[in-house]
Amino acid sequence: MLDESLLDAPDALARADRRDLLRGAAEAGARVRTAARHATEAGITELKPEGRPRAVLVAGPGTAATGAADLIAALAGASAPVTRIHPTGVAPAPGALRWTLPGWAGSVDLLLIATADGSEPGLALLAEQAYRRGCTVVAVAPLRSPLREAVHGVHGLVVPMASAPHGEYDAETSAAGPGTLWALFTPLLALLDRVGLVTAPAEALQSVADRLDRTAERCGPAVATYSNPAKTLAAELADSLPLIWTEGDAAGPVGRRFAAVLAELSGRPALAAALPEALPAHGGLLAGAFAAGADPDDFFRDRVEDTEPLHARVVLLRDRPTGGLSAAPAARELALGHDTAISELEPEEGSTLESLAELLAVTDFAAVYLALASAPGA
Repeated sequence: MLDESLLDAPDALARADRRDLLRGAAEAGARVRTAARHATEAGITELKPEGRPRAVLVAGPGTAATGAADLIAALAGASAPVTRIHPTGVAPAPGALRWTLPGWAGSVDLLLIATADGSEPGLALLAEQAYRRGCTVVAVAPLRSPLREAVHGVHGLVVPMASAPHGEYDAETSAAGPGTLWALFTPLLALLDRVGLVTAPAEALQSVADRLDRTAERCGPAVATYSNPAKTLAAELADSLPLIWTEGDAAGPVGRRFAAVLAELSGRPALAAALPEALPAHGGLLAGAFAAGADPDDFFRDRVEDTEPLHARVVLLRDRPTGGLSAAPAARELALGHDTAISELEPEEGSTLESLAELLAVTDFAAVYLALASAPGA
C-alpha cells in the first residue's frame, strides 16, 4: 500500500530515504556536468578518429549499464549497430559475471564498458580479449578500481566515473539509483559525439544538465503532489500494474528503464512496450484479470486480510511528435474503452537529448517516491 500522506511530508520522506535516492535524483544534473568534465580531462574531446566504428558493443552489469546501452542504441539509430553483451555466470555477484565478445568483433569495432563497481574480473578479461582482437576499448569506471588499473593506458582509455557530489550512495542500490545512469552515460555520449554516431557536443550536455536541474525543481520533495508530476504519477500508480506504452525514439528506452527501476527500487511489476505494438501485446491485460472491472467486490471477502487486486493502468510516455502519425489516439481509445485509467508524460520542447533527460528524471523521481512511500514502516 502507498502512504500518500508521506508524499507531502518532506521531513518524513527524508527519514525514509535511507539510501539517498532522492538526493541522487536531484543531483543528476550535477553528475552530468562532472562526468562531462571528466571526459574532457581524459582526452575524449581531443580525439581525432579516422572514421566511424563498424559496430558498437556495450558491456557492464546492472540497471545503469543496461539503460546506457539501450539509450545509445536509440540515439545512434542507423549510424551503427549497437549490441549489448549480456553477462553470464552462476550469480549476479561481480566476481561471478563473465562477458564474451561475439565472434565477428574485430579491429573496426568499438567496445564500451560501463560499471559503477569496477571490481568485476570478467570485464577486465573482456578488455583483454578485445585488445587481442584489435577492438578499441573505452571504459567508464570508478577512479580507484581494479578495472581502471587493468585497462588504463594499455588496453584502452578509461574515464573516471563521476562520483556523487556529496559522497557515495549505498553500493547495493547505486546501479539503479538515478545519478548512476548519467555518471556512466555522459562520457559515452561525449565519445560517440567525437566518432560521429550521435550529436552531443559540450553545449548539448550542458543543456541536458540544465533540463535535469529544472525537472528536479519541479519534482523535488518540497513540491506538493498536485503540482509535482513525479509525485502525481507515483500516486496514480499505487496498487496498479503499470503498462508503460512509449512513442518516439527517446521514449522507448526511458519506458524500459522505468519498468526496470520500478521493479528494482520499489519491488513493483511493470510492463513496457512501444506503440503501436503495445496495443495487441497488452490488450488482453485490459480485458483479463487485471482489467479495471475484474474481481468485483465479494460480500464474503475478508477486507482486513485480503489485499486489493492489481488493476492495469496505462502510462503513456511520448516524445513530441515530429510528424502527423501517432498511435496515441488509438491507445487512449483502447484504454478508455476498457475503463482503464491513463497517465501521460510528454516533455517540453527541446532536443532529443533534453526530452530524454526530462522523461528520465520524472520517471526516476516517481519510482523513488513509490519506493519510499510503499516501504514497510513508511
